[in-house]
Amino acid sequence: MARPTRSVLYIPGSKERALEKATGLACDAIIFDLEDAVAIEEKSKARALLAKTLTEVDYGARMKIVRVNGLDTEWGRDDILTFAEAIRAGAKVDAILIPKVSSPADLDAVADLIQGVPLWAMMETALGMLNASAIAGHARLEGMVMGTNDLAKELGSRFRPDRLPMQTGLGLCVLAAKAQGKIIVDGVYNAFKDDEGLRAECEQGRDMGFDGKTLIHPAQLEICNAAFAPSEAEIDLARRQIAAFEEAEKVGQGVAVVDGKIVENLHIVTARQVLAKAEAIAALGS
Repeated sequence: MARPTRSVLYIPGSKERALEKATGLACDAIIFDLEDAVAIEEKSKARALLAKTLTEVDYGARMKIVRVNGLDTEWGRDDILTFAEAIRAGAKVDAILIPKVSSPADLDAVADLIQGVPLWAMMETALGMLNASAIAGHARLEGMVMGTNDLAKELGSRFRPDRLPMQTGLGLCVLAAKAQGKIIVDGVYNAFKDDEGLRAECEQGRDMGFDGKTLIHPAQLEICNAAFAPSEAEIDLARRQIAAFEEAEKVGQGVAVVDGKIVENLHIVTARQVLAKAEAIAALGS
């Protein structure tokens, strides 16, 4: 089972105190942000600070993802080359996240500049939604992150709790990621003090098939981690399904019945995935 990505927390690369605190947060992954979260006048300083931090600081089992500025900006190329060198020098970086990926060519351009580290794609443009399948199929791509705020801006859509205007884009990206076996995490929930709204959006994302959700505040971690982890009831059902199916196989049957429902081999595949995910989460200790 791949490492969990239930909670993916954005941390500004320019905030030294936030970078320090992140070592003790119960998130599965961190996006160290050099793009939107960093003011223009702080770009160069943040780049140097983050490269030094990821060389010297231990973030444990948390996945460490660096979001660079786009190559269409004056900072993007320097961001990528800086981290290419930092990784060679020992910086602990699990992936480079590229903003506003609209086609595989955007990934190619970064792949040419940095080797030895997976790429992730911010999915936040209308063209990116239409090209999601081709983007997900890129050989260097490991994960996709929904940028729902930027997508809403480009679409000119209104906020709705059910995210109806987002459903086409969200669905296309989930389908593309799952078809190619790539990680995909949902966009942020902006109202970080609205626990019920966050819980509802996490549950919606989990139901759609997202592997986790990006977050803007540590206060959102507990709800997100719970929503994207198998529940005790799901774990119990998975164990009972596997046991019943194995008993059925012993007597030459291809199906079993659990709680009045047919259980076939495809259900056992899902049940084993549930247990593997629960074990992987337990190994993280959160």
